[in-house]
Amino acid sequence: MKTYIVGGAVRDELLGLPVKDRDHVVVGATPEEMARQGFRPVGKDFPVFLHPTRHEEYALARTERKSGRGYKGFKVYASPEVTLEEDLKRRDLTINAMAKDEQGRLVDPFGGAKDLEAGILRHVSEAFSEDPVRILRVARFAARFDFKVFPETMKLMKSMVRTGEADYLVAERVWQEFAKGLMEKHPQRMFEVLKASGLYAKLLPELKKVPPILSGSLPVRFARLAWGLPEQKTQALAKRLRAPNDARDLALLAAKYGEAMLVARKPKDLLELLKRTDAFRRPERFTGLLEIARLASPRSDLARLERALAAAAAIDSAAVAAGGAGAEIGRRIDEARLRAIAQAA
Repeated sequence: MKTYIVGGAVRDELLGLPVKDRDHVVVGATPEEMARQGFRPVGKDFPVFLHPTRHEEYALARTERKSGRGYKGFKVYASPEVTLEEDLKRRDLTINAMAKDEQGRLVDPFGGAKDLEAGILRHVSEAFSEDPVRILRVARFAARFDFKVFPETMKLMKSMVRTGEADYLVAERVWQEFAKGLMEKHPQRMFEVLKASGLYAKLLPELKKVPPILSGSLPVRFARLAWGLPEQKTQALAKRLRAPNDARDLALLAAKYGEAMLVARKPKDLLELLKRTDAFRRPERFTGLLEIARLASPRSDLARLERALAAAAAIDSAAVAAGGAGAEIGRRIDEARLRAIAQAA
């Protein structure tokens, strides 16, 4: 029984980057042997165990055989006879198919270290084309490292799109990889790779062009894509990508009220905008909208919206509403807020 550190931990260590998580492969062991040593099984589709004290993941060496379309169309074979090289061969890219043994020696049967130095994303084997999620992973790693895609790898990716293999992408995995790519240092590279592969047209047909994405939280970055899109197209994009509620809702607000944020000047218009975007109950979300607006239109005077919100929110609604009833209460509060906004302007 031998254990190896594999994948991203080896890659990042060679790049001089902080190593956050360590994954391990175990060669020559059975599930029973792992259990006897105190490892706790956690894998559903294949044998993965947690170390009894460090709680790091240890997976038995395995191979995979294609049995259907898409990400889940595989049969996994784990056995003490499976070698480390056979396990590494099923991985996506050479830079992710390296290992280190217990003495810290590098095991690199597919030239991952050389590709790291050259800044190349290269597939390990033809099995790459069996999993469409790998197109998104390549795009995401391009966004992280600003590496180039090896021509033969791009050829495989184009073929996966052309033959329909990419039509079997699992929506949850799409968002997982897409969201990570959006948050990387070079998110534009993700879109460039997706366009080159042909997947962009299928996955993001609403986006005729991608705006610069330089900063912000994940919901802000996703909503930045929706700026200028019709609400219906934003809804379709969010649904296809399975965007979570916070990202979807902020994107819809950006699509619906983005232009109004840039042009609203009169106190009445400012108050209506604040009410429609639910700024009084959810000021943190409105702050996100302002951030997107600044990214979309850096020269616009958006401080007026901040002043309007601060002034209107400072009104003591309970005191203003005292003695009123029904619709009268809302009218009084609106009038007080309008006066406050006019004074703050």
